[in-house]
Amino acid sequence: MSGKEHTYRLNDWLPTTKKEVEKRGWTELDVILFSGDAYIDHPSFGPAVIGRLLESIGLKVAIVPQPNWQDDLRDFKKLGKPRLFFGVTAGSMDSMVNHYTANKRLRSNDAYTPGGKAGFRPDYTTICYSKILKDIFPEVPVVIGGVEASLRRLTHYDYWSDELKPSILAESNADLLIYGMGEKPLSELVKAMEQNIPFSSIHSIPQTSYKTNQDLKIEIKNWEDFELYSHEECFKDKIKYAKNFKIIEEESNKYQSNKRLIQKFNKDCIVINPPFEPISSNELDSVYNLPFTRLPHPKYAKKEPIPAYEMIRHSITMHRGCFGACSFCTISAHQGKFISSRSERSILKEVDQVVNMHDFKGYISDLGGPSANMYKMQGLDLEMCKACKRASCLHPNVCKNLNTSPKPLTKIYKEVNNNKDIKKAFVGSGIRYDLFMHKLNDPDYLDYADELIKNHISGRLKIAPEHTSNDVLKIMRKPNFKMFHDFKKIYDQINKKYQLNQQLIPYFISSHPGCKNIDMAELAVETKDLNFKLEQIQDFTPTPMTLATVMYYSGINPYTMEKVTVAKNKNEKLSQRKFFFWYKSEFRNEIISELRKANRDDIIENLFGKISNSKSSKGKKRRK
Repeated sequence: MSGKEHTYRLNDWLPTTKKEVEKRGWTELDVILFSGDAYIDHPSFGPAVIGRLLESIGLKVAIVPQPNWQDDLRDFKKLGKPRLFFGVTAGSMDSMVNHYTANKRLRSNDAYTPGGKAGFRPDYTTICYSKILKDIFPEVPVVIGGVEASLRRLTHYDYWSDELKPSILAESNADLLIYGMGEKPLSELVKAMEQNIPFSSIHSIPQTSYKTNQDLKIEIKNWEDFELYSHEECFKDKIKYAKNFKIIEEESNKYQSNKRLIQKFNKDCIVINPPFEPISSNELDSVYNLPFTRLPHPKYAKKEPIPAYEMIRHSITMHRGCFGACSFCTISAHQGKFISSRSERSILKEVDQVVNMHDFKGYISDLGGPSANMYKMQGLDLEMCKACKRASCLHPNVCKNLNTSPKPLTKIYKEVNNNKDIKKAFVGSGIRYDLFMHKLNDPDYLDYADELIKNHISGRLKIAPEHTSNDVLKIMRKPNFKMFHDFKKIYDQINKKYQLNQQLIPYFISSHPGCKNIDMAELAVETKDLNFKLEQIQDFTPTPMTLATVMYYSGINPYTMEKVTVAKNKNEKLSQRKFFFWYKSEFRNEIISELRKANRDDIIENLFGKISNSKSSKGKKRRK
């Protein structure tokens, strides 16, 4: 290995303190960013990307990571007020997902903090930081963004308070919201402000949202106005809330949209401008070409490692976006449906940077993306894509206009393999097996499966069928479970071909809308027959702006307007979850009793063999 190490200086990071600002000779800052995460100067972390982008267009930028919101607020005051605006983000996750489990228990750790310690950010982080800044500096614009702000931009169900909340703009007092990936709208915002356009008049930037009580009957860029049901109407009528979601999802996932969505809240209006077209390959390359140190700020040098950084320090992100649109997932709602891919040259350049890191031991932890195997996949006829409203390109079947060729991805895998300093490059991100299983008679698709399974697995491949019931899978927008069986066969064949002993680790979800206890019992049988004792499982957690969350709250599928069964309370959730662990003695009698009531002795026999009532009751007495 090369063993080269770049010697960094403090000024190679964005400043985080007044002393660091002064060290640069700056007397005024243009933008000050506040983040709920620790500051890691790496392209996998949104605050670092935004900071570097603003720096690249000539602005003086500082970042205040994890400010203390419980003392005299000195962290919010220490850098003074910026010339342009404050930027606020909760960080890489919604703060409530970060803080609480599916059962609403407070988590004891936070992966984005040194040592994984909890308690370094507030609940509803974006709202908290924004309100503080507006109280201290009422005249300075506050711009909010990131996952939390993006997915709470309109009326949304908040699982942790169990209520329908209005747009985060209404609760945060922020002046502007940037949704999705922020490079394009942020650049346009800076351009407008540098032209001395009053902030309150900046209403025509795509992919932004704002609150107003002004007349909206002004035409902007030929956009059409579409008025959603108001927050108050949604609050009173769950069906109206569900209908709103269908419009929001369709408009968010269009390649080109000209609809400006408007939702009334009290006497104000929340306005959502249409999104930008997907970022180009050249534009994405330029983001990854920014001068990241790829390291946490030196302020953490004497602190414990940051778990989220440890996971990705030697990883490579090759593309953005996801066209799977799983009902429970927020990726397409934030990153978009259309894939933006980096060039091969840009990816291999970053591979070289990772190889030259002082702690690199020869292993790339991930060559991936939101779904690892969507690299360079797009419509064969882009004009058809521009006219399409379909949320998923994979459900209910793989779109005929979608180019699913894995050839460019296989080529990169092999190029990385050829790097003499790399022992192995793993694919740690999830893969969509329906993207190559449907064409395994094509040599390119089989070559991809062969290359992936032979050379890019760390002994275990994690894959996410999510459920075994095809009725539940339809609601999840996931493929028929038969395809998982087919994938397991090819997986086992390739392992046997190369004399490998690699495990397949499937992910499953309980309590998803549409899922009943009997579906979970049948899942137990299916996975037992496949010789799985499940490890990677979770209860469904409703998160803002997903189809599954809308169904959870409203009990309605917005696309069919049919009623959906929902497990809501803790007992219902635990009742479904127990079937994951059918093989544990503490759940045996409870499962048998429930299945007998449902007249499903066939499932009892499949799980436990033939068993009599007396044998079951004796077992119960013994445990007493």
